[in-house]
Amino acid sequence: MGTAESPAFDTEALRRGIEGHDATVLLSLYAEDAELRVIDRNTQPSHPMVKRGRGEIGAMLNEVYSRDMTHKLEQVVVQGDQVAYTESCEYPDGVRVLASAMLSLRDGKIVDETVLQAWDEEGG
Repeated sequence: MGTAESPAFDTEALRRGIEGHDATVLLSLYAEDAELRVIDRNTQPSHPMVKRGRGEIGAMLNEVYSRDMTHKLEQVVVQGDQVAYTESCEYPDGVRVLASAMLSLRDGKIVDETVLQAWDEEGG
């Protein structure tokens, strides 16, 4: 008798969603009870932005991926129920953002995500 395998995380859907600005594809990767934390200059580690559930996460993804900017999945590593990836973004005025994310999975879906992002400083 073999052991049951967990469903695989869909890294190609992650790439399609990020690079295609498709929040619906990205949202399909999240479990209903997922939690996402974003840490950056404005939402520091002691007070991160937290989104709970697919409704809140979906609203954030729709807002981010509707912006006039490019998104590129730079690297992605999957090991068991853990995923790490980096995403680079650029606004038309040249301002760049780099995000690094760590995900925990359950049954191939994201249940916990922490994103660290760094933005170009104004006038930089």
